[in-house]
Amino acid sequence: MVYAADENRYEKLPYRRVSDSGLIVPSLSFGLWRNLGDQMPLENSRKVMLKAFDEGIFSFDNASNYGPSNGTAEETFGQVYRRDLKPYRNELVITTKAGYHMWPGPLGQFSGKKTLMNALDLSLERMGLDYVDIFYAHRWDPNTRLEETARALDLMVKQGKALYIGVSNYTAEQTEAIAKIFDELGTPFIGNQVSYNMLNPGVKDSGMLDILDKHHAGLFAYGPLAEGLLTDRYLNGIPEDFPAHKTNQFIFKDGTAKVVEKLNALKKMADDRGQTLTQMSLAWLLQDQRVASVVVGSSNADHLVDNLKYVEHQDFTDEELKQIDHIVKD
Repeated sequence: MVYAADENRYEKLPYRRVSDSGLIVPSLSFGLWRNLGDQMPLENSRKVMLKAFDEGIFSFDNASNYGPSNGTAEETFGQVYRRDLKPYRNELVITTKAGYHMWPGPLGQFSGKKTLMNALDLSLERMGLDYVDIFYAHRWDPNTRLEETARALDLMVKQGKALYIGVSNYTAEQTEAIAKIFDELGTPFIGNQVSYNMLNPGVKDSGMLDILDKHHAGLFAYGPLAEGLLTDRYLNGIPEDFPAHKTNQFIFKDGTAKVVEKLNALKKMADDRGQTLTQMSLAWLLQDQRVASVVVGSSNADHLVDNLKYVEHQDFTDEELKQIDHIVKD
């Protein structure tokens, strides 16, 4: 059956302009980090991705190392794109990254010019694209001159292989440093994609949002549910082998019982607001307009649609925000 997108897709989900740029993105983007590469049947991945587009999610986020096997998430996206989404290319914001381990040998990671340029070419081939809308340097490279990384990213734009450039997992200070070089080069720097969620709110206190705003860029938040902690799944306990992302491991510094206590307090707030803990977590992230988009991933279409219901209650009172802050930092 030939896929035809839902005609009402742009009426379902808010979208945002990234700072004062010309790029507009949905408040939620679809991430292919987990469960959509070589470990998941293609038809299931296709079903979820097309459902996302039908629900107004027109931004798809990938990386060279997503899979779990390197490149397989991009291959999955590429198969769905070629089969179903190619007629909608002008509507889609497609992003990818490079910097973590991608292929054997010393040139298969980090942010040297050869590594980044080769990675982008491979990504374009796997996804069946002429260009990506955003290409991110996936992590800070402590061994390569920042000017080399910045100039390699700038060259991608000049070659027409990327429309905008971003960084990922850079600290506020690192973001400021490379943004200054982008300003000098005239590179269309669009944002930083970082780990940010209600249990990991450090972005708010780091000055990151102000730095990005100053450089006409936005923040793209990944890990919004802290690997599933901010759902109803762990209200009765968290297994000791819980696979916390390295950016969220500090959450357990006082033990899992303390985290469960926080989750139940947050769940009570969500109940009082008439929404799920997941929906409240997404709404909380998007209260600041400088957060351009929140990257969500799912291998289940029903779960994805349930997340979108955050739009039914997006506002917070000052008292609610203070209460969340108190719960998280207690």
